[in-house]
Amino acid sequence: MWESYIRGFKAYLQLERSLAANTVDAYLHDVALFAAYSSEQAGISVPDEVTLTTLQGFLAYLNGLEFSQASQSRVISGLKSFFRYLLLEDILHTDPTALLEAPKLKRTLPDFLSIAEIEQLFSAIDHSTPEGQRNRAMLETLYSCGLRVSELVHLAVSNLFLDVGFVRVIGKGNKERLVPIGSEAIKQVKLYKEQVRPHINVKPGSEDVLFLNRRGSGLSRVMIFLILKDLAAKAGIKKNIHPHVLRHSFATHLVEAGADLRAVQEMLGHKSITTTEIYTHLDRHYLRQTLEKYHPRFSK
Repeated sequence: MWESYIRGFKAYLQLERSLAANTVDAYLHDVALFAAYSSEQAGISVPDEVTLTTLQGFLAYLNGLEFSQASQSRVISGLKSFFRYLLLEDILHTDPTALLEAPKLKRTLPDFLSIAEIEQLFSAIDHSTPEGQRNRAMLETLYSCGLRVSELVHLAVSNLFLDVGFVRVIGKGNKERLVPIGSEAIKQVKLYKEQVRPHINVKPGSEDVLFLNRRGSGLSRVMIFLILKDLAAKAGIKKNIHPHVLRHSFATHLVEAGADLRAVQEMLGHKSITTTEIYTHLDRHYLRQTLEKYHPRFSK
């Protein structure tokens, strides 16, 4: 019985909410896990038999499986979305998740690179190769625009407005935003477009994809992760480097320099400013470190 409700939920996520494929898969996985628990452990075969007690029992079950608090919170988010869908469709008339509370998460500060480390990373790129020129353009764009890696790999040639210093980005939920791009990134993207990309035999379907691999297809997120890891090793940077670190560095450096938080939110494509506010905490952490390092009478 659960299968038909999950199929309907999938269509709702894809068509009405226009969520990314990875998000849809995560939600469906979590709901399927709950459905299996309900059928096998609680003897419940339809959603309208679910109660708050059922849900609390499910959380205890996840805890027994050693799910982290972050994973439990993600599962609860998926279940809340599922039961909201059932209410919208008039399949249910009350929401059993209404009083369900997610575990309180400790907010961790994201890793970021200093401006000197950014320079170090870019200096490790071998500009004598076509791939090196592409990588420089790619990483300059990531850092200059604060893009998510998924936004970078889908960046289209037709969405570049370099003459006015903007790029159009397709973000989460297929939402578009215009993001300013800096002069160094513009310079590197133009070099790549004029000197490297014309010599690639582009595969059908990838004609409008900006950054291509040697075979003429778009790059994968994993490939960009590996490129960064390799560069970090060459640059002697010991931090855990991944593409999101450049996005965090972009936001951190703006906040440290006194940028308006609303402007940073807009550029990052955050739905809520509370997501952006983590960078103000990071900024305070940076200020404290600065005082501890340089102030002669600052007590640690």
